[in-house]
Amino acid sequence: MLSHRAAGLLLHPTSLPGPLGMGDLGTQAYAFVDYLADAKLTRWQILPLGPTGYGDSPYASFSTFAGNHLLISLERLAHEGHLNEGELQPPAEFSAERVNYGPVIEWKLPRLRGAADHFLRHASDERHHAFHEFCQREAAWLDDYALFMAIKEVFDQRAREANFEGATWCNFWDADIRSRQPEALERWRHEQGHTAAIHRVWQFWFFEQWLDVKRYANERGIHVIGDLPIFVALDSADVWAAPHEFRLDQNLQPTHIAGVPPDYFAKTGQRWGNPLYDWPRMQASGFRWWVERFRGIGRMVDWVRVDHFRGFAANWSVPASEPTAQVGQWDGAPGHALFTALRDQGVNVPIIAEDLGEITADVDELREAFGLPGMRILQFAFDAEEGRNLMYLPHNHEPNSVVYTGTHDNDTTRGWYAARTEAERQRVDQYLGRTCSEESVAWELIRTAWASVCRLAVAPMQDVLNLGTEARMNLPGVIGPENWSWRLPADYAVGDTAARLAAFSELYGRAKT
Repeated sequence: MLSHRAAGLLLHPTSLPGPLGMGDLGTQAYAFVDYLADAKLTRWQILPLGPTGYGDSPYASFSTFAGNHLLISLERLAHEGHLNEGELQPPAEFSAERVNYGPVIEWKLPRLRGAADHFLRHASDERHHAFHEFCQREAAWLDDYALFMAIKEVFDQRAREANFEGATWCNFWDADIRSRQPEALERWRHEQGHTAAIHRVWQFWFFEQWLDVKRYANERGIHVIGDLPIFVALDSADVWAAPHEFRLDQNLQPTHIAGVPPDYFAKTGQRWGNPLYDWPRMQASGFRWWVERFRGIGRMVDWVRVDHFRGFAANWSVPASEPTAQVGQWDGAPGHALFTALRDQGVNVPIIAEDLGEITADVDELREAFGLPGMRILQFAFDAEEGRNLMYLPHNHEPNSVVYTGTHDNDTTRGWYAARTEAERQRVDQYLGRTCSEESVAWELIRTAWASVCRLAVAPMQDVLNLGTEARMNLPGVIGPENWSWRLPADYAVGDTAARLAAFSELYGRAKT
């Protein structure tokens, strides 16, 4: 339950500026916190922090518990003596406007690997002690994750040599390690022990650096809103380490996968490919896996937005053999029992429910039963099909909700407005009581969001900077270099945007006190 009025901005750390090809957890992360404080804001919303896989999407991670090692600040590692300053000279082709993941990864991984190797050989006794304490504290997920990533490096190299595309642990690894035979596990631990240790060091650094940033934000009255995808990737340490928690067959292949049925936006539905959970088995264990998952993210953030919340009421279950999501059925999920178990076991990370799309009564009932705020997107309010999205119009907002101008899955507000029909633009103007333009509409929607009765208001940083479609973060259903790659201009704090946000926050009762 949202208890008081507040406001914040949406920006993922990969989008932070800096010279090394992508945003990280170095000085620019602290500078952005300072910007939020100057704007009298108290929330920083981010996307999932896990290590990204195919397509560079933060919603397709190799682990729901691990952090993205690509976010580790190399400058901080150099300051600690694990890298030379000369190793921080980036290639000239690195862009300040986009993350070009392939070249960035190719350049950064060897430096991360060399720094971790140096740490293992030369770190002080005090630092080694802190590292071993971290490994012991996080062993429940870290051991499997580090071994998974070490083994994956070997088989990914074999797949490249064999020109095998789409290699995953369940379709390319040797049968004995795929099924986690004890002898195979012991052999791989011995053969890949050093590589696994490097992955442990990366996680140690990630959590240390991220929690330092979070602490800095908290000390300035800013809470971090994280993001939890409801499903996990098939090619992940999560599924490999606990296949019994998922709907897999005896060959460890998914029998049913997640998606959404055909709708207004997609005639054949969306076939996501994530394995579905074995809910009866999970419930029989007291939802142990989910309890640990929520506890884990609760250590990383102050609030968590749960993506595709409706999946806790029912999942669109698509047979894995189907090429599209047209064939499937709604399978119920024990959301009430799960959230009761989380509450009873003392898991108290506050949740925001992503309840967008076609939402049925049982989803609303589940959200309301636990007092969870839902989401209201202003761009949706002005749909050309009159009456379709009335709930998103501000006069229909509810206090226990989060209002957004748009999200990472939407176009920027300026880009959205530019693509509207003349009738739709007139509807925006009529509702807001003023004549908008591409130059003014983003800030008009920010003002409208801040004025809403919703207790929390959030705007993407792209809208604050009044950027167009070129700054869009993600186009759902499309895999390409433009997705997840937008970067914040280095001069974003120049000008009056922080002062304007501060004025709105004070005017509409959302300012940090």
